[in-house]
Amino acid sequence: MPRNIPPSPFKVADLIPELAGLVRQTTLLYPRSGAPQVHESSIGGPLLWPAAEPWPRCADPVHYDPAHESTSAVGPEPVAMVPVVQLYARDVPELPFPAGRDVLQVVWCPLIHEGQDQCTVLPQLYWRSEAEVSATGIRAEVLPDPLAPHGHDEDFVPRPCTVSPTRVEEFPNWDMPEGLARTLAERLDEIEAEFGSSYYDMATTIQSKVGGYPGWTQPPNWPDCACGRRMEHLLSITATEPGSGRWLPMDEHRDGTQVPLWRAEVDPAVDHAIGHGMDMGDLGGMYFFFCPTCPGTPWTYRSDC
Repeated sequence: MPRNIPPSPFKVADLIPELAGLVRQTTLLYPRSGAPQVHESSIGGPLLWPAAEPWPRCADPVHYDPAHESTSAVGPEPVAMVPVVQLYARDVPELPFPAGRDVLQVVWCPLIHEGQDQCTVLPQLYWRSEAEVSATGIRAEVLPDPLAPHGHDEDFVPRPCTVSPTRVEEFPNWDMPEGLARTLAERLDEIEAEFGSSYYDMATTIQSKVGGYPGWTQPPNWPDCACGRRMEHLLSITATEPGSGRWLPMDEHRDGTQVPLWRAEVDPAVDHAIGHGMDMGDLGGMYFFFCPTCPGTPWTYRSDC
């Protein structure tokens, strides 16, 4: 079920009309520790996996575990990939599912790879048909036990989480047009002084989400498709989930605090359940992109920390 989010104390388009045309729809996922089922959307939960399809393993000879001083600690044998995301069209219809597909899955090798001017895990993305997989037999795949034969980077192994896709509007943070943030600086300061919370707190999100603006923690790094078109944002999986403020669901607010809803703190009783548990390097993120016009729905990814 969608979460109930506090309303913003101001309308961005009224106070900052220059941003009115930059609003985007996004779906916040709100991962919470739990026990998702195979036919449910999840982060780190069991995947609807075809019984006849081998579980993916990464055989890259140069991936490494940063917890070890030597890359030789990983060894030569393939390493089991980790289930990261599963989203069903019934929960997130905004996803650009290819014709005949209604399940998006992401797995990745939980070791560090160097390439594409980034140093991060190596993901794989699948579009599936729930009906087709179910008809041919399924395995509810979770993290293979043991994950060995070698170690892994725990920063990139999620705990099982349910998700609550929640549709909201957001405005750009890092993706604000060049020079506009400088132009608006004085007005943004006035908004923060009046409401006690900034434009960036009220109107932008950096948590795990579908669509909208990527949850960058560093300057944007948008990829281009081979066709020359800039790819569109598909999905962000980030280490940061709100523990206070406007994007914290109201049923998770601490009771008895005399502050506006958009400045509330989390109830300590539920704080431990928030998020998938991955630090992703250093409060970073993995961002997935796709081309909506090319055959085969080509995709790629970026990371930061």
